Amino acid sequence: MVHNGIEYGLMAAYAEGLAILRAANIGSKQNEIDAETTPLSNPEDYQFDLNLADVTELWRRGSVVASWLLDLTASALAQDQGLGKFSGRVSDSGEGRWTIKAAIDEGVPAPVLSNALYARFTSRGEADYQDKLLSAMRFGFGGHLEKKEGKS
Repeated sequence: MVHNGIEYGLMAAYAEGLAILRAANIGSKQNEIDAETTPLSNPEDYQFDLNLADVTELWRRGSVVASWLLDLTASALAQDQGLGKFSGRVSDSGEGRWTIKAAIDEGVPAPVLSNALYARFTSRGEADYQDKLLSAMRFGFGGHLEKKEGKS
C-alpha cells in the first residue's frame, strides 16, 4: 500500500515539473496585469519553447528521475503533447488514503503524499465549493471580481 502512496507523490512531481516547463515560454506572450496575474519581473528569463516529448525522452536516458512512470509519461507526450484525450480527472483507488491514514496513526509526517492525494480530489471538482467560498470572501474584502472562464 505504501508503494502506491509513494507512486501518487512521484506522479504529482512529474506533472508539476512538466507543467512548469510547459509554461517556460510565458515571457514571450502578452499577459494581462491584474489582481489575478502577477507581472513577470524578468520576462526575458521565460522565453523557452520546449518540446516536452523530447525533454521526457532525454530524462528517460540516464537522468536521476528515470522510472517506468516517466516512460509512460514520455509515451503519452510522444503521442499528443496537448494530451487531448484526457480530461485531467484523476481517481484514487484507496492505497494513497491508506498510506496517509497509516502515517497519521504512526505520527509520521507525509506532506508530499498527502498533498498528492488531495490534488486528486481537486482534479475531480471536489474543491469547487471551497473555491467558491474563497472567491466570495475575496470579493467581500476587496471587491475583487473573478476573471471570465477561458482567460489566463
